[in-house]
Amino acid sequence: MVQGAFTRQVQVGRIVLLNNGPVAGKLAVIVEIIDHNRALIDGPTTGVSRQPFAYKDMTLTPLVVKDLPRGAGQKTVKKFLEKADAVAKWEQSAWAKKIASRDARAGLSDFDRFKVQKLKAQRRFALGGALAQAKKQAA
Repeated sequence: MVQGAFTRQVQVGRIVLLNNGPVAGKLAVIVEIIDHNRALIDGPTTGVSRQPFAYKDMTLTPLVVKDLPRGAGQKTVKKFLEKADAVAKWEQSAWAKKIASRDARAGLSDFDRFKVQKLKAQRRFALGGALAQAKKQAA
């Protein structure tokens, strides 16, 4: 059996990260596949209303809600999302943590950036001294 490297399929129940529009940065789930350009998405727990959305404006995540029926209603989608605990799994992923870190850094003030710079300098100083001492002992 030949298997390619592509593992994230467009499928009903796939959790997607929206990249465009007023819902950018929010999660939704694919409820129905409309055509080769769009899917019907819904995000009852993340504040995304049911709407058709273009594939080019979403990113497929590795998370899938298992056994979600095609065209499921909002209550059913919400029940399956809570059962799968998909939002909590997303929050624990490295991808979500990186996005949160990027947002936190973007919100820093000038003085906060200065404090971060000083803390990094302290860390480099301590690490450099410990490394030099370890090299000295090894030699």
